Amino acid sequence: MTRCLPAAIVLVLAVTAPLAQDRPEGPPLPAMTVPKDDARIEKLKAEAAADVEAMKVQTQQMVDSIFSFGELGFQETETHRYVVGILKKNGFTVEEGIAGIPTAFMASWGSGKPVIALGSDIDGIPQASQKPGVAYYAPLVEGAPGHGEGHNSGVPLNITAAIAVKKIMERDKLPGTIRIWPGTAEELVGTKAYFVRAGLFKDVDVALFAHVSDGFSVAWGDRDGTGLVSVEYVFRGQTAHSAGAPWRGRSALDAVELMNIGWNYRREHLGLEHRSHYVITDGGDQPNVVPRTASVWYYFRQTTYPKIKELWETGDAIAKGAAAMAGVELLPTRVLGSAWPQHMNRAVALAAHANIQKVGFPQWSPADHTLARALQKELGVREQGLTMRLPSELTGPVRDNRGGGSDDIGDISWNVPTITLRYPANIPGLPGHNWANAIAMATPIAHQGVTAGAKAQAMTMIDLLTKPELVKMAWDYFRDVQTKDLKYEPLLRPQDKPAIDLNRDRMAKYRSEMRKYYYDPSKYATYLEQLGIAYPTVRK
Repeated sequence: MTRCLPAAIVLVLAVTAPLAQDRPEGPPLPAMTVPKDDARIEKLKAEAAADVEAMKVQTQQMVDSIFSFGELGFQETETHRYVVGILKKNGFTVEEGIAGIPTAFMASWGSGKPVIALGSDIDGIPQASQKPGVAYYAPLVEGAPGHGEGHNSGVPLNITAAIAVKKIMERDKLPGTIRIWPGTAEELVGTKAYFVRAGLFKDVDVALFAHVSDGFSVAWGDRDGTGLVSVEYVFRGQTAHSAGAPWRGRSALDAVELMNIGWNYRREHLGLEHRSHYVITDGGDQPNVVPRTASVWYYFRQTTYPKIKELWETGDAIAKGAAAMAGVELLPTRVLGSAWPQHMNRAVALAAHANIQKVGFPQWSPADHTLARALQKELGVREQGLTMRLPSELTGPVRDNRGGGSDDIGDISWNVPTITLRYPANIPGLPGHNWANAIAMATPIAHQGVTAGAKAQAMTMIDLLTKPELVKMAWDYFRDVQTKDLKYEPLLRPQDKPAIDLNRDRMAKYRSEMRKYYYDPSKYATYLEQLGIAYPTVRK
């Protein structure tokens, strides 16, 4: 169980930023102090946390159900149906198919200001099917997708927090609007920029995002990692008999291979912080036919918007050169997704950090640590078990960004004050985007971590609803610091549309077999019980 202090002993905190890191450029920012909790706010936070604790069974059922669906980006139809049904049952009005994306929605409840938008991702990872609670590779369906990042947990966290806060708002007649939205196809960085383009955040005051982690924290300022643009290059040549008359053909696949060779030679001369990767999505039809069509899909990642654009231009130039060398045509490129680098709001992060300190880490059981250590041993990393300590200080802007992963929450963070709550629902030392990252995600580790995260999220919502000066501070920082010298420009082009066809064939291949393993909470207390898995299951 997570720790939630009763109202009588919740501390009244004057939250001042303990700067773990100053801004990487320019003079340090002055200390920032957010408003204290008075006795009433302390009581409301304790009540919200207690209600979250009381809903832990419902939360667990949501976490386990979405885990069992295991759907890939743009094809999250079961997840969409399930979550929308829960939201409507709890009084939310739901607009489906937002921004032209069938599995995206915006749910709303309440009226007036502030408008608080709660978001988290919902999609899975290819070839990440895995039995939960089993500390070695054991797929439910060989080759099928699964929640190999833990995206089954964030929307349940937000729904739980929202229901707890909604109850208080109704009783105390607090003005404000709660919005809940899914990070559809986040693994493809495929939708959030379209949400921004559709104007879905124009009236939002603060966005509270949630992402699975093995720790419990928030941060502010420029974050580690990259933004990116996701581009598919398609080449068209001419068929011929590969043996009888190869000179009459022009191979589109040659252009793909030449582009990849060119890019890999150029890679040596790119910044160390950049990341780039590709997969060949069309390599031709069969060996005895010179490939008329071929395509390759690139991710170009960099730490700033101008550097992303520069990488993209370099990729375009190499593609044109490859087409010329192969004597084929380069067709118009297709942007499959994009993301800005992330920048998180200082004022809101301060409030959320204080709430995390109040909630504290879950009290992990010996079985939880046993699963964690067994998996760490299986992967050949340090056998440290689960994280147990909170960061004492709020992390500030990254000083030396060496690059890394991306998340299209960056686009939202440059349009409205935003933070990401990282909640403790997974095991340290895992590779990411892998079957190992799914093992904890329908076990007591995830269940407890999501409940702890929902408490912190609910408390931060209470701050925003009861302290209008906090919302003002958030926008002052957004306007006067974050966007003073750098304004958001979309990486999306006017002609780009959501790539809703992606993963359609892959899900069609596996869905019928995966459906046999959908969780039925009416019959089983947990997904582990339904699967007949002893917790934890480790190598003898």
